[in-house]
Amino acid sequence: MPPKALLTAATELLRLALTFEHPFDAVAQRFFREQRSLGPRERALLADAAYTVLRRLRWFDQLASTGKGPRERRLALLALASGDPDAGRWLAVLESSEAAWLESCLQAAQAPLSEWPEACRHNLPDWLAERLQAQVGEGEFLPLAQSLLDTAPLDVRVNLLQEKRAQIQAELSKVAIESEATPYSPWGLRLKSKHSLSKNDAYLRGAIEVQDEGSQLLALLLDARRGEMVADFCAGAGGKTLAIGAAMRNTGRLYAFDTSAHRLQALQPRLAKSGLDIVYPSAIAHENDVRLARLAGKMDRVLVDAPCSGLGTLRRSPDLKWRTSAAEILAVQERQHAILAAAARLLKPGGRLVYATCSLLEEENEAVAKAFETVHSGFSTLGLGGVLGALRVPQAESLCSPDGQYLRLWPHRHATDGFFAAAWVRSR
Repeated sequence: MPPKALLTAATELLRLALTFEHPFDAVAQRFFREQRSLGPRERALLADAAYTVLRRLRWFDQLASTGKGPRERRLALLALASGDPDAGRWLAVLESSEAAWLESCLQAAQAPLSEWPEACRHNLPDWLAERLQAQVGEGEFLPLAQSLLDTAPLDVRVNLLQEKRAQIQAELSKVAIESEATPYSPWGLRLKSKHSLSKNDAYLRGAIEVQDEGSQLLALLLDARRGEMVADFCAGAGGKTLAIGAAMRNTGRLYAFDTSAHRLQALQPRLAKSGLDIVYPSAIAHENDVRLARLAGKMDRVLVDAPCSGLGTLRRSPDLKWRTSAAEILAVQERQHAILAAAARLLKPGGRLVYATCSLLEEENEAVAKAFETVHSGFSTLGLGGVLGALRVPQAESLCSPDGQYLRLWPHRHATDGFFAAAWVRSR
């Protein structure tokens, strides 16, 4: 497809994406279904251009503000040309005035980061920038913000019911997929470059699952044992459920609860190839569904991977920062309190409760954990630095809050998505 047609398509894709009415991945899927003339390379080019704009929207808007014509066209031009070693092919299809504008923008983009306006350096909405700077301090804020502009690596979890990590690593290498062991998770491999795994034999037979290293650690610190009764309270599509079941060595009983039957259906084909037969998916109406009452006080371990803003996943979903507001954080925080309290009722004395999010914000993390501790005196805090150390996770203390109480994963420190976890033991 010639550059002019690609520019038209990129402009239309950005027009749809920048309404922020729906997640970008859903917008892109629908757009590409309707644009059947686009080949795989063209789709990848357009998606990359859109992701580039979504990651660095404030910087691109600063550059685009000097031009004329529709905003989406200017943004599309900037993204396509700035990511192309042969930027001249885009200049060649433009009228002289627009070509001169684009060339001046490409030159301006070469300025050192220190010369950019502050908003263009962090590329976050103001409310989120203020919160994160208050949390990590001025010295760490910009490294954190810059790390959120990166593309996340591709991690996989090895299904230890089927294979050992070294065996899978060697198998992947034979088909030119090079990897290295994840630095913290004993189950993970990090691929050295992006690959499509949809036709890979290890993936097809259930020996590996795509899963960020941080997500693997959440399942690991639950420390589920053989023969126990365990619940994944907000299972979603079941990535952590599968990891927990493998840790249990397929003995015991593992419930996967979620309010979305559709998401649980996505677990079924993965479950079928995992080798697990102890998992019981169950769609519930809400956290106080009467079907949960019969399990009250019976669980050895419960994981609450709570619904959250998802702001720890901005490397994968950069549109989230523009679709989320400060008011929405308060609303989701109330939901988190309710879900955690309901999940706690399932634990028997001596049982372990883990609360986790993929958010960076204290409101969804430490604040929820401390509120739970205030109300539920029958639960004792479990320091996760010690838990991870006992599980022989390397540099366990570096993965936690300074007091060792909470798991705190940061993209700029740990090269994972942003994750939080707190844990308690039911004492009575």
